[in-house]
Amino acid sequence: MILKRWLVGDPLKTTQAAGQRLSKTLALAIFSSNNISSVAYATEEILLVLVLAGTAALTLSIPVSLAILFLVLVLTISYRQIIYEYPEGGGAYAVAKANLGEIPALTAAGALMISYIVTVAVSVAAGIAAITSAIPSLFVHREALGLVAIIFMVIMNLRGVRESGQFFAVPTYFAIAALILLVAVGVIRSLYDLKPIPMTMPLGSPIGGLEPLTLFLVLRAFAVGCSAVTGMEVISNGVTAFRHPESKNAATTMIWMSVILGSLFIGISWMAYHYGIVPKADETVVSQLARLTFGSGAIYYAVQIGTMLLLILAANSAFAGFPQLSSILARDGFMPHQMATFGDRLVFSNGIIILGFLAGLLLVIFQGDTHALIPLYAIGVFISFTLSQTGMVKRWLVKQGPHWRKKLIVNGIGAVTTGVATTIIASTKFTEGAWIVFLLVAILILMFQGIRSHYRAVSEQITLDRRGSRPPLPRRNVVIIPVSGVNRAVIRALDYARSRPGEIRAVYVDLDPEESAKVKIQWAQWGGGVNLIALPSPYRSVLGSLLEYVEEILEKDPNTWVTVVIPEILPARWWQNILHNQRALMLKGALLFKERVILMDVPFHLTR
Repeated sequence: MILKRWLVGDPLKTTQAAGQRLSKTLALAIFSSNNISSVAYATEEILLVLVLAGTAALTLSIPVSLAILFLVLVLTISYRQIIYEYPEGGGAYAVAKANLGEIPALTAAGALMISYIVTVAVSVAAGIAAITSAIPSLFVHREALGLVAIIFMVIMNLRGVRESGQFFAVPTYFAIAALILLVAVGVIRSLYDLKPIPMTMPLGSPIGGLEPLTLFLVLRAFAVGCSAVTGMEVISNGVTAFRHPESKNAATTMIWMSVILGSLFIGISWMAYHYGIVPKADETVVSQLARLTFGSGAIYYAVQIGTMLLLILAANSAFAGFPQLSSILARDGFMPHQMATFGDRLVFSNGIIILGFLAGLLLVIFQGDTHALIPLYAIGVFISFTLSQTGMVKRWLVKQGPHWRKKLIVNGIGAVTTGVATTIIASTKFTEGAWIVFLLVAILILMFQGIRSHYRAVSEQITLDRRGSRPPLPRRNVVIIPVSGVNRAVIRALDYARSRPGEIRAVYVDLDPEESAKVKIQWAQWGGGVNLIALPSPYRSVLGSLLEYVEEILEKDPNTWVTVVIPEILPARWWQNILHNQRALMLKGALLFKERVILMDVPFHLTR
């Protein structure tokens, strides 16, 4: 408990929840870090695909980047409309649920949850890659460094939304400023030399010319570059985390995020084209651009440190989105109810911990390799994009209202463009790992429906409106105390049993006639007049004899409750448990699921 308080902090009162709401400045640091951080690798992923057709194909990075920039514009306008229409949050899930039905909504939710898990793994892996580009000796430790980063993110998010936002705001804005400086200086310098630098294949780069330059190759480049728009839905999922007026503040933050994203992304793509950057295995594109722009001095390392911080902190967006989405699903009955419960610090602690564990597991499975994780990255997000835009199209057709035709056109364009992008990503990345996402989404949908079915069955069985429900009737209560010998633990249980109403019976399983005679003599002295029943056990089964005796009582009278009071000795040290036979634990396990049987555990604590 002391360690928990030191790591997480003291509990917050429910009345303090309003004070945990986020300003636009803090919200930008928390919700947009995932989206903005993608500029550190989106251009590089485009180049990695195009270079397969030779360095000449790298000139296509500009039209591919412009197509992605158009997608950013469409999604920005579309998600602003979602923010105003669904201020309670939920994003694609809420839109699909209200307009398309349960299965599309669960598909969107499953895709988003997978996306959040992959986001943490990709962001941390890319962040570690940024620092290992500057310090190559750390490359072999990238998995361990990634896990440490995830654990740190979990702890900070468990401390509360506002506190984590304040902590991460400074490094996030430092990182954004460093990238803005890189792009501003690099683009201004490039304007003085409008002639692009010829692209050459450096040592350690992928070998060009392995594939012909085809439309399919260009579409693959577009598909991987679409990682630049991941994270655009996070703000719409967490509208309720903003200060009043929530929707207005969230929509404004959305604009800020998109402007920063678009400017940095197209700026880095232009610089990579102008300076003839070719992707390398041991150095990121951003690192190469920083070396060309600033040399290898302090500013270069500031850019690399900033990039690393932004990429790692990008996971914070997922830690904001995943628990929020899980809580909404839990309120609808599709996730365990405890996912909707606030922890000590007014955050959804269960969701944060689960996200950290799954992301760490994914990081280990893929050995901290950013490029191996990328195929899993965009597909889940674009599935949710497409469903949310399609849902909004249907909403305007049904609801209409002021300017509904303009809104319909915007969401219609969004649905078509994201649908096309989803198809491209799915077809180009299916064999590289995207199929895993489709499989996991299907499994999650079945899990959601299974959880919902369970909760519905529970509700139907416990409701008082169910046929056959009635007020409680008078019942007989038989209190049984299993006795293995006469000692202080047993007498303590007997003392408790005598304070309860009902017929009390002490039950002893006769395994040894001599020992049984001693127990009867001792019971006559200490049993307080309670009857001791000796059960025969020809096969020396204590547990079996007790269970048969309980079953016999239940069968004789259907209106009888059986209360089993179990004396249990609890050792002073945890390791001392292995020195005891755990008979009480086995008895509790055997009786727990029996109808009309109540278990009462009376512990006797040893002091040494």
